[in-house]
Amino acid sequence: MTTNDPATEGQIGATKTSFGIVEHLRNHGTMGVSEVASALGVSKSTAHNHLQTLAELGYVIQTDEGYDLSLKFLDLGDHARRRHALYHAAISEMDDLVEAVGERGQVMVEENGRGVYIYQVKTEQGVQTDSHIGTTVDLHTTAVGKSYLAFCDDDTRERLLENSLSELTSNTISDRETLLEELETIRERGYAFNDEERITGMRAVGAPILSDDDTILGAISVSGPTTRMKGEWYRREVPEMVMQAARIIGIRATYS
Repeated sequence: MTTNDPATEGQIGATKTSFGIVEHLRNHGTMGVSEVASALGVSKSTAHNHLQTLAELGYVIQTDEGYDLSLKFLDLGDHARRRHALYHAAISEMDDLVEAVGERGQVMVEENGRGVYIYQVKTEQGVQTDSHIGTTVDLHTTAVGKSYLAFCDDDTRERLLENSLSELTSNTISDRETLLEELETIRERGYAFNDEERITGMRAVGAPILSDDDTILGAISVSGPTTRMKGEWYRREVPEMVMQAARIIGIRATYS
């Protein structure tokens, strides 16, 4: 790849290495210099220099076991989340919705082509999966993501679906035409289902959050195990509750 390639022009290798280390520590936990160097394909001295710099800046900590991320990232993450008006508008309504449904709920916005959870809450019986605040998901695999795709404008939808669709379970809609048909159905009825499309054994109901001029702001969903999310309650009652909560959040976000 040439140095004037648009994909690399302006990129700084050292910055990419530092953030590569940060992401690797996030995914794998405490690691020593040699482990980091091997994982990222850099020399031990390079890995050591980056880790020491990150430690001096307060972004990683060094223990007897090695290096790990520091709590400083909590402050950065909270700042990034709070800049969304949707976060502030959604908290109380989502808490009430989840209490009524008795499962787990999440608020999602789209960023860089993926869904990002900016708020999540669950009851005592709610099932915690691999998702948490800050988790990014493929839009076509979730009820929140499909709600977003169904109600965004055509150009945005085309951009978000320009890449191939990953298949996470046997129920994931990975065919573009089938997905577009599903999105049309979602637009007509106002809500989306996730029937074990991201995680086997889990279902969800999602709805878009719209401004007063019908601009898509994000989406919400409630999710739970298939053993409880079933029947008329799941197909009729939960969607009504989710849509009502989404409408209220949209009003609050628009006028707050």
